Amino acid sequence: MKLFCKVAGLSVPALVLAGLSCSTAAAQDPATVVPIVLDTAVPIVINAVKPKPTGLVKFDGYVMNATTAQITVHAKGDDMTIHTFSLAPAASTKMQQTIDKGGYQYGDKVSVMYDPGSMQAVKVKGKASRPL
Repeated sequence: MKLFCKVAGLSVPALVLAGLSCSTAAAQDPATVVPIVLDTAVPIVINAVKPKPTGLVKFDGYVMNATTAQITVHAKGDDMTIHTFSLAPAASTKMQQTIDKGGYQYGDKVSVMYDPGSMQAVKVKGKASRPL
């Protein structure tokens, strides 16, 4: 019995010392554990392309009729969508130069840059067909 008491007396302080140094409660303390977060999902933007805010809308289509005052265009994908744009003064002088060279004929492909509020064409881009 004496041997059992000596072994128990020496092992209890050893167990207490081991328990204090390897406490599981200290490992679960959120204040001492700092998570390592890697942010790899964010792309690195080198040069972003930003369109110029002009306020104009582009309409692609085919010419039905073009004069120095207005141009009538039907849409590329939908033949039922027809828009008539009045020409701005700068576009009107440019249209007069185009008409002097032969003008736009029915079916010529054009892109019209227009102001959506007034439906006024500011710029008309396209290749006029050869005069007949």
